[in-house]
Amino acid sequence: MRASAARTWYAVIGVTLVVSLVLAVLTFSRGGASTSARVEPSLEGPTPTAVATDGSERPSTMPKQPNVVLVMADDMRVDDLAFAPNLRKLIAAHGVTFENSFAPFPLCCPSRASFLTGQYAHNHKVWWHDPPYGYGAFDDSRSIATSLQDAGYRTGYIGKYLNRYGLARSKVTGEPSARYVPNGWDDWRAAVEPPGESDIHGSTYDYMDTPFNVNGEIDNSYRGVYQSDVLGDMSVDMSRRFARNRKPFFMYVNYVAPHHGQPNAVDEPDFVPDSNGREVHVVTPAVPDWVRGRFDDRVRRASGVARTGEEIESDVSDKPRDLQKRVQPLGEEAKDALLYATRRRAEAVYVMDRNIARLVAELQRSGAWEETVFAFTSDNGMIMGEHGLGMTKVRAHEPSLRVPMLVTGPGLRDRQVRQDPITTVDLTATILDLADARPSHTPDGVSRVRSLVEGDEGWRTPVVTEAVFTARGSDPQFTDLRTTIGIRVSRYSYTRYKSGETELYDLVEDPREDTNVADAPEYAEVRAALDELWPAIKDCRGRGCAPPLPKVLEAGPRLNRSNTDAYWTAIDAAYGWD
Repeated sequence: MRASAARTWYAVIGVTLVVSLVLAVLTFSRGGASTSARVEPSLEGPTPTAVATDGSERPSTMPKQPNVVLVMADDMRVDDLAFAPNLRKLIAAHGVTFENSFAPFPLCCPSRASFLTGQYAHNHKVWWHDPPYGYGAFDDSRSIATSLQDAGYRTGYIGKYLNRYGLARSKVTGEPSARYVPNGWDDWRAAVEPPGESDIHGSTYDYMDTPFNVNGEIDNSYRGVYQSDVLGDMSVDMSRRFARNRKPFFMYVNYVAPHHGQPNAVDEPDFVPDSNGREVHVVTPAVPDWVRGRFDDRVRRASGVARTGEEIESDVSDKPRDLQKRVQPLGEEAKDALLYATRRRAEAVYVMDRNIARLVAELQRSGAWEETVFAFTSDNGMIMGEHGLGMTKVRAHEPSLRVPMLVTGPGLRDRQVRQDPITTVDLTATILDLADARPSHTPDGVSRVRSLVEGDEGWRTPVVTEAVFTARGSDPQFTDLRTTIGIRVSRYSYTRYKSGETELYDLVEDPREDTNVADAPEYAEVRAALDELWPAIKDCRGRGCAPPLPKVLEAGPRLNRSNTDAYWTAIDAAYGWD
């Protein structure tokens, strides 16, 4: 394995098998209110990978229709994997890590709608989480669930759905959604945001009082039980029942962690001043008492505050005007608040990680693990002080766009790394490809099964990035609600704003995105190629979203590997954990 900064976040490989097992046992025995039986996961050794005899790109050891389990976190950064020892031991160390994984619209609701449909936000039109968008704008009559069900799968959903589910009316039926079960799900256990004038207490974002729609009936019995432990119980129970049936199954498990949520701790910061007296908003997840302080000795600064503690980017005059207005010299009080949030987020990830390990243990105990593709990701990343932006997402900057992506399965149990790009919509296409299922919508993503199984193919198609409410302006080429639309390729990140301004970063020379080179003469050829490509992909649909890149923008496997290593090495030098 090559030396790269990203490995410091995924690394656990130097630990022996015996030590790993001991740590797993200790992890399962620490704290929490869970009642399900806990079985120690085994760590499987390498399994040979080969192209199946029928010519498809899958290991010869993988069933034609494997079980698929996807676990999705909320607002989790790539470097938050440092606080997930079980994910690193059980999945990353015995599976495939994608080092270039992105949420094209880095916001919870649009991103989750993209996974369910396999479409970019400009096609499914769930632009935001507040009215008139959020769940009420989402047509869930067809989704990845109906596709997999039609292909013979049993399907199960657990945890957070789209924002305002329960509070908004279903677009499909027009009725209140709190007891509505979308098409395609055989077992439905979704967290609910209570509608007004309701006897339902708690909410999706109340970690200690979460109501669930369980197959059309409200279960409001979890007051006082930490939500991640409830989801752990539900996932263990569902996998146990699914494993008894001969049909393949799909489980989609959604944690709110490490997204902020109630109840607020008495010492939690909220709005704190930056060095100019402007407010910086800081929010944190609730965590159980037993995990408080677990990472305090290790985490001495916020994720996005440099190792030096100083502002890395002192001159933002090259940034678009709207962005300049939001950049804040953080100051010590804001940095302390972001440190507090980083520690609470780490603790929430750790509790989630324990419960994911319980699910893996049950899959192994039942024997289903041998036929299961297991994936972990997040709906978006999070900026935690980079660029003086405080705590935010949505923007097309790397900490916001990048998400963890770990995959293991039959024939994939040896530790591998991929630098090929993969996005939320690519994940949908990949799962459908593995399951031999037809998509519910015209797919905007590209199946990465060949990359997953055979190795890197290089970065040869663009990743489209998009967002709303990130700029003001009247550029006539922006014809819908979007205010930024961009293109991410191996070396360059390019974003056009509705104001008519452009950002272009060379992520090899400038991985922190400090210097906007959109108007630099030495990047004229790159800028011209991106300018020409942008109109063709900004409203793309289906295969039109993956045109071949011009030579100046594409990167074969070797060049893409070099670009990726340069990026992570510099990021680790600036921000990485010791």
